[in-house]
Amino acid sequence: MSKLIKATVKRGQIREAVEHSLIKRKKRNRRFRALGLSAIILGMLFVGVMFASIISKGYSAFWRTEIQLPIHFDPAVIDPQNTGNPEVLASANYQKLVKDALRKQFPEVKKRKEKRNLYRLVSSGAAGQLRRLVLKDASVIDTTQNLWLIADDDVDQYYKHGQSQSRLKEKQLAWLAQLRAKGDLRSRFNASFFSTGDSREPELAGIRGAVVGSFFVILVTLGLSLPLGVAAAIYLEEFSRRNRWTNLIEININNLAAVPSIVFGLLGLAVFINFFGLPRSAPLVGGLVLTLMTLPTIIIASRAALKSVPPSIREAALGMGASKMQTTFHHVLPLAMPGILTGSIIGMAQALGETAPLLMIGMVAFIVDIPGSIMDPATVLPVQIYLWADSPERAFTERTSAAILVLLTFLVLMNLLAIRLRRKWEKRW
Repeated sequence: MSKLIKATVKRGQIREAVEHSLIKRKKRNRRFRALGLSAIILGMLFVGVMFASIISKGYSAFWRTEIQLPIHFDPAVIDPQNTGNPEVLASANYQKLVKDALRKQFPEVKKRKEKRNLYRLVSSGAAGQLRRLVLKDASVIDTTQNLWLIADDDVDQYYKHGQSQSRLKEKQLAWLAQLRAKGDLRSRFNASFFSTGDSREPELAGIRGAVVGSFFVILVTLGLSLPLGVAAAIYLEEFSRRNRWTNLIEININNLAAVPSIVFGLLGLAVFINFFGLPRSAPLVGGLVLTLMTLPTIIIASRAALKSVPPSIREAALGMGASKMQTTFHHVLPLAMPGILTGSIIGMAQALGETAPLLMIGMVAFIVDIPGSIMDPATVLPVQIYLWADSPERAFTERTSAAILVLLTFLVLMNLLAIRLRRKWEKRW
């Protein structure tokens, strides 16, 4: 009887110990889930704060301030000899027309210093607007046109953010108040931000040159890294024998994926520019450097996609009499293509956001002209952001944030495309 009681007590103690252990385990699981959820929420909060900061600083760059002035296209200034020669029309002093219009608007301004302050209300790019208008339609000569001209960056900052973000003087503020009262001051969508290249003047600076440069660089990178990476992955996964040489190659590929990107920039500077003599700042060199950087990523992703194809596919093809080459390219590769494309797009997105290797090969130069080929001097969007962020002009701050928004949009679209391709073509085994 005593043994039965002891056994019952012991079982009860064991049950209590197990229940106590289960309670502690559930508490630990709840704490772990709470920590994981907190980490996710904290990460999303940081990302949200980052995006809110960028958007709040950059959205205003998509709008620009304009001033309306009655411009008299004086033939004595534009074409004194009435030649109609486009070269004469292009070399005329259109800035004088803007100054004349400002003096007519404010005839009380007489002193030289006040005139200089008055002229600063309108951007130096207004002369380019008038030049393009005359070259497009010479019939405007000797007429007076009410035109909306680009305002100076200080005026633009004042109109958007108030006096705290502007360096305007009291008289300039009074002149702007008069223009606003007459309806000659407005804000319009800044299409030139997407259609022009870089400029020393913030109100004239655009991202088209950097976007075209990025396109050429990515085009070269994709054209080289995708076929080379896929071919290397197919050979290593489907045809190579397992020996110390292939093991050494695999180790080096994995190590190259972890090499800092600036090392590839140094390699490109030493090999492509100093040894082969390719031009600095050219998208061709940038594409070659980024090809070296993205190759390990594409090879690793392609090999993983090839491994995911079930062995039964290979065995069935070989059993039906297909050769090793036919099995690989007619059956295995098509099934692995979604994963390969996904890895390639992610590699291209990584290359699109790189800056350090491109700085080493000279793509940090100030480039105004839009590149027309892969051999023309160019810059890329991340480097353009770097240049603007380093500028002392206040108006470049909003353009920096706006360019970041454009870059993030491209990166998000590329990642969404990768997800879309995977979901559309991925097969479940």
